Amino acid sequence: MSHKISRRSFARKSAIFSAPFILPTSARGANERLNLGVIGVGGKGASNLASVGGENIVAVCDVDKNRLAGAKNRHPNAVEYTDYRKLIERTDIDAVVVTVPDHNHAPATLRALRSGKHVYCEKPLTHTVEEARVVAAEAKRQKLATQMGTQNHEAPGYLRLVEMLETKAVGQVREAHIITDRPGKWWPQGVNAPTGKHDIPAHLDWDLWLGPAKARPYNPAYAPFKWRGFWDFGCGAIGDMAIHLMDPSFWGLKLGGKVKVTSEGPALNSDSAPTWMITKFEFGNRGDFAPVNVYWYEGTARPQDGKVAEQLPMNGSLFIGDTGRIACAHGGNPSIIEGTGEAPKPYLPASPGHHAQWIQACKTGSRTGSNFEYAGPFTELVLLGNVAFRVGETIEYDPEVGKVINIDDANSLLRKDYRKGWEI
Repeated sequence: MSHKISRRSFARKSAIFSAPFILPTSARGANERLNLGVIGVGGKGASNLASVGGENIVAVCDVDKNRLAGAKNRHPNAVEYTDYRKLIERTDIDAVVVTVPDHNHAPATLRALRSGKHVYCEKPLTHTVEEARVVAAEAKRQKLATQMGTQNHEAPGYLRLVEMLETKAVGQVREAHIITDRPGKWWPQGVNAPTGKHDIPAHLDWDLWLGPAKARPYNPAYAPFKWRGFWDFGCGAIGDMAIHLMDPSFWGLKLGGKVKVTSEGPALNSDSAPTWMITKFEFGNRGDFAPVNVYWYEGTARPQDGKVAEQLPMNGSLFIGDTGRIACAHGGNPSIIEGTGEAPKPYLPASPGHHAQWIQACKTGSRTGSNFEYAGPFTELVLLGNVAFRVGETIEYDPEVGKVINIDDANSLLRKDYRKGWEI
């Protein structure tokens, strides 16, 4: 039986490459420069700024004045801000780039969308499941150009992998295994909230860094980078890396619908994510796709099955189908490493580049691959791994109602509280 899909058939089925949407009157011609505001200009923010630097950078924002000065030096005509809410209030900005700690993603993104601005937001799209749903709904309502910062989303190797999964190159995939070595030496997890008194650096606006999070004393254990492992600010390794590594699985296997999620790891720390975690996502039938179990491993966790452990590339994925197995490392190309199967002739269009694709969409109304209507449900799914771990039991989640349907108390972990002035 042939499982190949034509370009025409794929275009009908895939929401990612659906027809252009209607843009507001602020849309510009393809050759005009956009007026951009860039929120977060250090680290990954500096990289994102460089990637959109050919547009008209009207304003730059960062709570770190040293980083802000560097951006101002590169774009001397840009107005400087330390509070992104003030930048977003400007009416002469077409679009914003958001590169801030996870807990600030939704408050910045939603303010921008509601003010009619296109948004590029770094991954993960949001800090909580509820935020992911709200952002996706707002993006759909506003019909603006959006992109989550998963730069490998349409890398050539990932496109080929998605094609293999969509066309069932090794038959029905029954298991998917995805692994990362994070947090490892990258940032601490499994640690208590820091204590002790520290002076706030003169260049840092700590209150604005906290944004919607509960007030607390400054501590260098949080900023500028190590916040990722703390529940109040980040989403741990699964939020940081599954949003990359699970992307082809979510797209190619059409993951969705009711799902059971089980996570195991060391004893729960109320302040930070675990040093290792194994998460199992159990999906039922999805159209003509058979039920599949998706396994996530992070930190020091490894598959118990020796053969799976041997075949699974670090920071990569392994797919076990009826007729064979596919392996793919992050940034690499997929290959059938066992059994029988055949990769289809490539049919997914090449991307002009993740940032360039978004810029083009802002100007012309073309689609983006990781738009928020795609990225929202994907982020929603990924973050359920943390919810299951913190609950300590298998949760059953229904995306139709946005609730855990078997353990009511788990629903409190789908959302969070916000400081006054930072509500979404």
